[in-house]
Amino acid sequence: MKAIRIHRHGGPDALQLDELDTPAPGPGQALVKVEAAGVNFIDVYHRSGLYPQPLPAGIGREGAGVVEAVGPDVTELAPGVRVAWAEVAGSYATHVIAPVDKLVPVPGGVDAARAAAVMLQGMTAHYLTRSTFPLGAGDTCLVHAAAGGVGLLLCQLGRLAGARVIGTASTEAKAEAARAAGADEVIRYDQADFAEEVLRVTGGAGARVIYDGVGASTWEGDLRCLGMRGMLVLFGQSSGPVPPIDPLRLASRSLFLTRPTLFHYVAQRPELLARAGEILGLVAGGRLRVAVDRELPLAEAQKAHELLEARKTSGKLLLTP
Repeated sequence: MKAIRIHRHGGPDALQLDELDTPAPGPGQALVKVEAAGVNFIDVYHRSGLYPQPLPAGIGREGAGVVEAVGPDVTELAPGVRVAWAEVAGSYATHVIAPVDKLVPVPGGVDAARAAAVMLQGMTAHYLTRSTFPLGAGDTCLVHAAAGGVGLLLCQLGRLAGARVIGTASTEAKAEAARAAGADEVIRYDQADFAEEVLRVTGGAGARVIYDGVGASTWEGDLRCLGMRGMLVLFGQSSGPVPPIDPLRLASRSLFLTRPTLFHYVAQRPELLARAGEILGLVAGGRLRVAVDRELPLAEAQKAHELLEARKTSGKLLLTP
């Protein structure tokens, strides 16, 4: 088998294509032939050392494929079953050994590319809009990077919930993509102060919730345009980590601040199956559109990371072994 691994933390050039022996699944495991692997910012954090791990290490956590073999005690899955996942280390590979309790079945009508593209980002958008701050009719939400992989899904799920969606984007093409996904308003943050624009379009009321995966460059503006008792949901840090915040800053309008992580919202298998099942069901039923920016060969993982970090994508990046 072939796998992208790192032998040192660093930039995209730390990604290396290695030839390895194909392992056999043990108890509670399955050997899966990877058909598509999702590229996400958490992979960048693992590669750079922001989230350090013992080396050498595989990269990638999300994908979809077909079960080739199962461990001796596995009865839930069998060879030939199509599966997807969001929490299996080393997914940038031709094959992966996966804990069976991390795999979910892929329904008919959803191909491997869309399944791989929607697992991590789709479940992220789902828990943010259904659990962390359950959106409802009449709520106004601000979605940063609205044309990114999570952003486009947040716009769609916000629209399905009946909320008013305001997005931010850096180009007109990205703004159009966000509008097509359901954003009612899109702010070009390269042309205007997004906080002032949010206050303007809401008549000074501000946003009820802000979904922010950008972090360092946006959080100050977020605090300025949140409405009374609004919630700032920091779920990522693509521009860098947010510095320590004095809690008294939240007192001006009784604001809420949270830093959730997907894996705490799918920690139990029933919740994983329910959350993934709803997202994949929406895709299968045509109610949720998955935007794939491009598919690159496994050997071009370095290029994929360069594109992601330069914000030169709109939608999902995939690696195809």
